[in-house]
Amino acid sequence: MKIVIAGAGAVGTHLSKLLSRERQNCVLIDDDENRLEGLREYDVMTLNASPTSISALKEAGAGSADLFVGVTTEESTNITACIIAHTLGAKKTVARIDNYEYLSAQNQQFFKQLGISSMVYPEVLAAHDIINGLKLSWVRQRWDVHDGALVLLGIKLREGCEILNQPLKNLCGPNDPYHVVAIKRQDETIIPSGLDTLKLNDLTYFMTTKEYIPYIRKIVGKEHYTDVKNVIIMGGGKTAVRAALTTPDYMNVKIIEKDAMRCDKLNQLLTNDDTMVIHGDGRDLGLLEEEGIKTTQAFVALTGNAETNILACLTAKKLGVRKTVAMVENLDYVSMAESLDIGTIINKKTVAASHIYQMMLDADVSNLRSLMLVDSEVAEFVAAEGSRVTRNAVKDLGLPFGVTIGGLVRNGVGMLVNGNSQILPGDSVMVFCHEQKLNNIEKFFKKGLLW
Repeated sequence: MKIVIAGAGAVGTHLSKLLSRERQNCVLIDDDENRLEGLREYDVMTLNASPTSISALKEAGAGSADLFVGVTTEESTNITACIIAHTLGAKKTVARIDNYEYLSAQNQQFFKQLGISSMVYPEVLAAHDIINGLKLSWVRQRWDVHDGALVLLGIKLREGCEILNQPLKNLCGPNDPYHVVAIKRQDETIIPSGLDTLKLNDLTYFMTTKEYIPYIRKIVGKEHYTDVKNVIIMGGGKTAVRAALTTPDYMNVKIIEKDAMRCDKLNQLLTNDDTMVIHGDGRDLGLLEEEGIKTTQAFVALTGNAETNILACLTAKKLGVRKTVAMVENLDYVSMAESLDIGTIINKKTVAASHIYQMMLDADVSNLRSLMLVDSEVAEFVAAEGSRVTRNAVKDLGLPFGVTIGGLVRNGVGMLVNGNSQILPGDSVMVFCHEQKLNNIEKFFKKGLLW
């Protein structure tokens, strides 16, 4: 597959590394030579040129690209580059944007007429993940599939969990309302089989349906966690604004921002919202106590500095806050943040890259998420008529080692999958696997592939 990426910033670089791992035919364009230097060790062709240069896009092969991605820091550059690439012949284009207005259905249709297949606003995607996590205070990560027909829950197992040290074959039988689909144990990632067991402090991913969320909460021993009603957000950037505007009505939100001019801007952006904007430093213990940190159930650190966010979350936990969320943009700090047990970790570039990555796949993939902390991916494939996945029961499909099917959605109804399940054409199927396995899975879902 031919992919051309314009922009060697955080999203473009991370996406390029993903593609090099998959050995895709990828070209990365940027007008800053220094940004391209760090990618010399990866299997990615680079081109030092303007992303909006017609001659440069022709040289990069945009006219024959299966996917063209504009992810520079400038929205106008991305849109222009995508329009040019489409005109040259690119099959699909995706542009990174920072204008929320463009995401309306009417405007998206307008941009499609210009040749832009999809638009990505990383801050909106990150805010969505944050709010989803706040709705369940005892969960590290939550992902709803088909409006909650299936739910993926990432949970840290503590003392009091009822299902520790038992083979999964005894816990996740055909009639049980959940499947364990991935486990992070220290530095090891496990796509589990029936012989694996859950251990204390495992970060465990459960696939279930919405009605069984209370049951999952009980068996993992999290019933004593209070629901989130009061939230303090440190840092008033775009992600904080989108999070505040999408917070459920029953949550009270305060944003602490140390820049006075940004506080004025926040008050303008949130004029019709109940969010309180406070001028100050979110690391100031006196200010936190004055603003009710001891009666706050969630602390969200969204400054542009990963170290600041991590330390602020550690401080909040010491002050008694149960739910903490940190924006960690430097991937080198992710494992450290996880080892410090600070709570939920958000990384905008991995969220955005996952959204773009799904467009690479030939099969009908309607959703994809990279589980950053467990080096795994979950993809929602739609089974095509005559595809291999529809020909036999799941246990007889010959799925590669390290791959599991967690559930499916049929006619809007979510259901879990076991070895005897039969997948039908049109089913939306949730597949979990190590990152490098995904391209080996899509062939199971393609139409009419002969074997």
